[in-house]
Amino acid sequence: MIKRLIALAVATLVLSGCAQKLPDDRQQISVPAELPNLQVINNVSYSSLAALPYGNSSIQLAYGNAPLQYGQLYLPPKATMQQPSPLVVFIHGGCWLNAYDISHSNGFSQALADQGFAVWSLEYRRTGDVGGGWPGSFHDVLTGISSVQSLLAGFPIDHSNIVLAGHSAGGQLALLAAGKSYHQAALYNLPPIKGVVGLAAITDMPGYSAGENSCQKATRQFLQGSAAQQTEYYLQANPQQQAMHPKTLLLQGSTDSIVPVTQASASGMPFQLVNEAGHFDWIHPHTPAYKQFIATLQEFFAQ
Repeated sequence: MIKRLIALAVATLVLSGCAQKLPDDRQQISVPAELPNLQVINNVSYSSLAALPYGNSSIQLAYGNAPLQYGQLYLPPKATMQQPSPLVVFIHGGCWLNAYDISHSNGFSQALADQGFAVWSLEYRRTGDVGGGWPGSFHDVLTGISSVQSLLAGFPIDHSNIVLAGHSAGGQLALLAAGKSYHQAALYNLPPIKGVVGLAAITDMPGYSAGENSCQKATRQFLQGSAAQQTEYYLQANPQQQAMHPKTLLLQGSTDSIVPVTQASASGMPFQLVNEAGHFDWIHPHTPAYKQFIATLQEFFAQ
């Protein structure tokens, strides 16, 4: 209880940027604040994620030979081979920098598992790691996703019911990977994906890199230069200039100060805006934004 109170206190510190359903069907959502037994909070800080109390039931499995080429598999308590669970493949964010690893999303992944979803949360090499940056980080993500069919074969997972999701910089990688899974699945040995959800995802790499916040500056490190210097890399890494999965949805918060509203609203992709949601709300289980993400997953898996 003390840990939870501390977590909620820390969560009131603010770090906070916006959103479409289909291009001609824009949605702005006020999510009902019905989270049983939890204090509802908005605009949570990065540090509040680390303060979340949770029991880690994950199984760590390597999908490659490098130390950072692994995933953490979370299984719902009631999952069985007779009743396998739908799978969320999740790509964490952190400005593509090796300073921000998978650990800040552990509480989020465990919460998803506790609500009935299997989760394959991928770690990958990032800027500052040998082999990280573009295109290495993306290749790691593709390899981690392709491992689902073999590496996770013996677990109670419904391999016909997979959704990709990614947060922030991880959203950029997830959007690209979902596009490859739909248009070039055989080339990359990727499983069938029902759809992809970008949580405060970066969709316009040249535009984002022109900004001056710390994550925007990190884009230039990730792509080894400016948009003028690395034209081909920016094209390859830019979701707005690549073929997307037909079932793509961006979820964006109205008070996100790290990823601007235009990354969703000007993307040409379907998006939804959640009022008063900050950048990290999507991966904090006590927020209305997280509640909206759960509803989105349920909708995707039901189709």
